[in-house]
Amino acid sequence: MTSTAFTSPAEGTASALRFITCGSVDDGKSTLIGRLLVDSKSVLQDQLAGVQRSGETDLALLTDGLSAEREQGITIDVAYRYFATPTRKFIIGDAPGHEQYTRNMVTAASSADAAVVLVDATKLDWRSPDLALLPQTRRHSLLVHLLRVPSLVFAVNKLDAVAEPELAFVHIKAALERFAAAAGIRVAATVPVSALKGWNVVTSHEGWCGYSGPSLLQWLEGLPSTPADTALPTALPVQWVEKFSASADTSQGRRVFWGRLGAGQLQAGQSVQIFPSGQTAVVAQVLDHARRPGDVSAGHSAGVVLDREVDVSRGDWILAASTAAPVADDDFDAEETAPVGRRDLTATVAWMDDEPLVPGRVYLALHGHRWVKAKVRRVVHHLDIHTLAEEPAANLQANAIGVVELALQEPLPLRPFTEARIQGALILVDTASHKTAAAALAH
Repeated sequence: MTSTAFTSPAEGTASALRFITCGSVDDGKSTLIGRLLVDSKSVLQDQLAGVQRSGETDLALLTDGLSAEREQGITIDVAYRYFATPTRKFIIGDAPGHEQYTRNMVTAASSADAAVVLVDATKLDWRSPDLALLPQTRRHSLLVHLLRVPSLVFAVNKLDAVAEPELAFVHIKAALERFAAAAGIRVAATVPVSALKGWNVVTSHEGWCGYSGPSLLQWLEGLPSTPADTALPTALPVQWVEKFSASADTSQGRRVFWGRLGAGQLQAGQSVQIFPSGQTAVVAQVLDHARRPGDVSAGHSAGVVLDREVDVSRGDWILAASTAAPVADDDFDAEETAPVGRRDLTATVAWMDDEPLVPGRVYLALHGHRWVKAKVRRVVHHLDIHTLAEEPAANLQANAIGVVELALQEPLPLRPFTEARIQGALILVDTASHKTAAAALAH
């Protein structure tokens, strides 16, 4: 495990940071977010008045917005909240801790720049140097790592409620470091906090638990945002086709293909190829989200007008042209070279359906905006979250992490997820219940 050096906001990026809080049930995630909102003065007085219980402020109620969450005292869905400090803006996602809502946590982590994994000191055998971490702490940390969330911070909570907080922090931090090193997880920081009292959350509580570093918020202010895959070849999943066929201009195509650029750059004059048809064209114009012409880079919405009419539909991909020679318009015997796609793949799967994954079953796979059928050929192995061992398995149960082989009905322009987050990610959907069954990360 390696640790990231602290970077002050002035030295780092000032763009908005999207982060999630995750961990086991009742670790204090909602209370921590409430504390961040209150101590950063991002909550109005009437909002505070609405979360009073028996004369005291229940910080968790600031994020538990569903009636079922308030009644049961748990987080079910991901609750997003916004706040800002003088140096940075933040978007927080409060992810559920219950195993049955792991799919919601995966959804939030897929677009996060950072993750704060809470660890409840009162639930652990903190007197033992060889203490065991809770399963959800391990599971959520592994999922954050697999989903390529750039920064992970461990926040050891409720240390104010144990008899020897400094000893507890030393033992818990050592256990987290051993786990992270074994799993290959890069940890930005491990911070002792008390969400209830506000210690080390927004302001530092100097010397508490033997810790004298930055507060949690100070760490968050210095973390980097997720870098876009701008260095990769152009890849745009087409989400919407806009027609303006009434235009009299026949010097270029009369449709705009809209989507969020997954990788690379888009600029006028660029040669592109359509997946799956293989047709080639030249970009005549690129529009940004406000319909202004100009170059667009990965991570931003773009509208593309091609130099000629090309058959493109929702679900197709606009890719960087292959090295194959372009086809002349008057060469009727020539065949355009279709871009390479994959029909067989090995993928790491976070299984989220209540029904187990079994070989032979067919699911719907969504890649970009394209749906294809996917058949599970075999389960390669299952990851034991306690020992991190890759064990043989005949199936994957709910909330399991494993590696499977899939056969796709049609080829897809996949890249390894470790190289490209957009092109390397799929979701699997049950064909009968239409529930999201898994997040799949291509190898």
